[in-house]
Formats: sequence, C-alpha cells, structure tokens
Amino acid sequence: MKRWQYILGGIGLVFVVIQFIPNELPPTTQQNTGDISTSGLVSKEIADLLKTSCYSCHSNETNYPWYSYVAPTSWLMKKDVSEGREELNFSTWLDYDTTKMLGKLDDISSEVGEGRMPMKIYTLMHPSAKLDETQRASIVAWAEETMDKIAEEEEEEEVEASDN
Repeated sequence: MKRWQYILGGIGLVFVVIQFIPNELPPTTQQNTGDISTSGLVSKEIADLLKTSCYSCHSNETNYPWYSYVAPTSWLMKKDVSEGREELNFSTWLDYDTTKMLGKLDDISSEVGEGRMPMKIYTLMHPSAKLDETQRASIVAWAEETMDKIAEEEEEEEVEASDN
C-alpha cells in the first residue's frame, strides 16, 4: 500500500511542478481585417461551418478552454494551434497571394473531403465541430468552386494586363 502512495504522490508532485514551466499560448484577436469571411468568397453557411469546425486552430480567433492553461494539455494546445495557423490561417486570408490561396483551397478540399479535418482528437473534446457528410460535401464544393472563381479572375486580369 505504501508503494502506491509514493507513486501517486510522485505523480502529483510532477503534475504540480510542470505547472511552473512557462508556456505561452498563441495570441488571439477577434478583429481580423484580412479574414476570409470579409473576402466575399464565402457564404454565411460556409463561414459558420468554418468558424465552428476550423477556426479554433486555423485562425487568430482561438477560444481557449480552461484546460488549455493546465500543463501538459497547454503544451499540446500551443503546438496544435501554432502548427494549424502556420499551415492555414483564415484570419490572414487576404494576405495570401493567388497561388497560395489556390493551394490552401485545394488542401481544404482534400483534407475535409477525406475526413482528416477537423482532427478526431479535436472533435472528441468539441463534438459540435464534427462535420457530417453533407457539411463536408458543402465545404469541398465551396473550396472547388472558389478555386475555379479565383483562377478565372486571375486569367481575366492577365488578359487585361496583356491588352494594355
């Protein structure tokens, strides 16, 4: 019995000590002038789906739950949000050039379409973020239509530039 008490006490001590290891979560802001929702590329329906299922990791509008401030969960949150924003940040969408936008939309289409996003570990803790097949299909269709729209606009601009 004493052995288990020492083991549990040691685990408890380690848990308390790791709380003092500094870990700064990526900053958040609700005022994002370059957000995809202001680009005219998304309908309200798609914007709502993206905000519910994607924005926690792929925007500057991350809403950190209480457990994101407790180690070791805070370490995982920092890693996931940092990597998510680096890969795709809807809050800075208008900063992307056309080629990057097309690449991001292609990635959204394949990742969401194949069920890799949102990540399973995220939807376990946030069931409202889980996408059903209809929602997945809507996001994929939007991404593909938007790629076509952006590519057409780019071609028109190139033609206009060559005419001048």
